[in-house]
Amino acid sequence: MFGFVISASLRPAVTADEPFLWEMLYEASHAADQGLTVADLETIPALSRYVDGWGAGSDLGVIGGPAESPCGAAWLRLLTGADAGYGYVDDTTPELAIAVAAPARGTGLGTAMLERLVADAAGRYAAVSLSVREENPARRLYQRLGFVDVDGSRIVNRAGTTSITMVLPLR
Repeated sequence: MFGFVISASLRPAVTADEPFLWEMLYEASHAADQGLTVADLETIPALSRYVDGWGAGSDLGVIGGPAESPCGAAWLRLLTGADAGYGYVDDTTPELAIAVAAPARGTGLGTAMLERLVADAAGRYAAVSLSVREENPARRLYQRLGFVDVDGSRIVNRAGTTSITMVLPLR
């Protein structure tokens, strides 16, 4: 569909990618379902913490797709204390966010980005976590890659559906 080799179309996320990460956060958070815009996300601390000020020393990410028109991103942030996010496990486990633009879904880009990010994270972290809506088809991908549910983590999310925290041990 896109005519690019996915494995050759991944690069590290850099500080200049922050605007694109906002777009991907919009996709990942299902903000359109709530009538929100990308700009609205900046005013919601529970969501903005995943992107605002991207590029800190503990941040790690992958951008996927053609250089001139990226189609997806997967990124980690170490969110602790009052900044802990939806997928918080502990102060040493970064939370993962991932999104693929609608036209690139089903191409393997999400899997490729996630595998690269996990490989990159293994040298820095003992585990990574995420929060996912229970009915999200990506949950099967996470399970296939070794993520497991955190006992007692089911919560009603901002949209009124159920989300689950999952963790992937890396060491």
